[in-house]
Amino acid sequence: MFTNVKSGQEIGLAIGNVFLAGLGLFISLSLCTFVMKKYLRNVELMPATLVYKFGGASVKDAPALRNLYEILFPRLQTNTVIVVSAMGKTTNALEAILTKKLAGEDYGTEWNALKNFHQDLCAELFPESHPVGEQLEVFFAKAMASLQVQVTKANYDEVYDQVVCFGELLSSLIVSEYLGFRGLTIQWKDAREVIHTDSDFRFAKIDWDKTRSACQEKWRKCLDSSPILTQGFIGANTEGKTTTLGREGSDFTAAILATCLDAQSVTIWKDVPGVLNADPKLFDSTQKFEELGYREAAEMTYFGASVIHPKTIKPLANAGIPLFVKSFLNPEASGTKIHEHAAPHEVPTLVLKKNQVLVTFKVTDFTFIEERHIQKIYEQLQALKLRVNMLQVSAITVSIVLDTQLFKLEQLLESLKGDFEIRYNQDLELLTILKQKPEAIPSLLEGYQLLLEQATRNTYQVVRRKK
Repeated sequence: MFTNVKSGQEIGLAIGNVFLAGLGLFISLSLCTFVMKKYLRNVELMPATLVYKFGGASVKDAPALRNLYEILFPRLQTNTVIVVSAMGKTTNALEAILTKKLAGEDYGTEWNALKNFHQDLCAELFPESHPVGEQLEVFFAKAMASLQVQVTKANYDEVYDQVVCFGELLSSLIVSEYLGFRGLTIQWKDAREVIHTDSDFRFAKIDWDKTRSACQEKWRKCLDSSPILTQGFIGANTEGKTTTLGREGSDFTAAILATCLDAQSVTIWKDVPGVLNADPKLFDSTQKFEELGYREAAEMTYFGASVIHPKTIKPLANAGIPLFVKSFLNPEASGTKIHEHAAPHEVPTLVLKKNQVLVTFKVTDFTFIEERHIQKIYEQLQALKLRVNMLQVSAITVSIVLDTQLFKLEQLLESLKGDFEIRYNQDLELLTILKQKPEAIPSLLEGYQLLLEQATRNTYQVVRRKK
């Protein structure tokens, strides 16, 4: 009898424990549900950040800026970042001025032409009383001051960054002022306050942690009030000196800002309908890709496809941020979407790089090419910031293909002439075909002399020049 009573007590306690456990579980689930709903509600209320990048062709003159306004007017919202490049051929003009400065030649004519271009553009867009003219003068005075140093081969890259950055600064000023003049609320921001880099001038590398922190601390709240307009291509090192991210680096800037601000998407506005399988200015019967995977797009840019800067894809792919390439001439068209889940395709892609140099290094001691020979060559390439576009190794030679860069070939030859017999050819073209169809290749080589050729299962490359 005693045992039965004890069992009843145990049963009662067990039932109570089960009840309490169930109540605890219910409370926990209810609390989790409440927190999740609140989180999701906050996510829904948080506006998505969009990044738009406009290249030089889209801001090249007054009609182009009026068109840019028409694109932005129906699309602009808070939490939008607009990245602009230098106007038209401004970067080329600044490089030409710097080249003359290096050579000790007068660059007054080129300087006046550049200044007149921007002033005439403003005269078309603004009334005479608008303060943009005074702001332009301040930037031009600073640009001229940056030229008042001795330019040598040793400091050329550093001076280059201090001078050429003014293309983007001038452009962003004019675009920002014009959009404001047309009634849009825009904040002009200096990209150098958030894009932090090392001191590898002209090819600066991003300090991602510092850049992300700066974007979140300095720009995140600002975006809640109005869109930000800033410069592509430029950043700053730890000393506050201007650095640049590589030629045509404004696409990369857009990707950096999108990644560090957790953007929903990036849109690059171009003068083509999207990403094509070849440059329509160089090849007939091009095809537009409706979508591309990150890997395919990265491969195309690696081999030199000019529609997107090579460094743009990686940060976006890592963050899962889609990239849209659209036409500023037809902004309602679909363009191309680059994202993770794109369907594969078998369309051949043609990439043509001009102004190439073929350099062949031959051993002089009758030995075969070994790793130490290649290492010696690449050490000098790295020191000179030269990128190899094609490499071929034979028993006694190493051949590389490079972009033409001011005085860099001369320095490369001088540094390695004691170790190799060196030959080189200039003014060449490098044609790359991805997913090539062998039967179509001969027609692309007619009328050309072939200097170097190689093929894999998916890629065909040839160095050529006109006969």
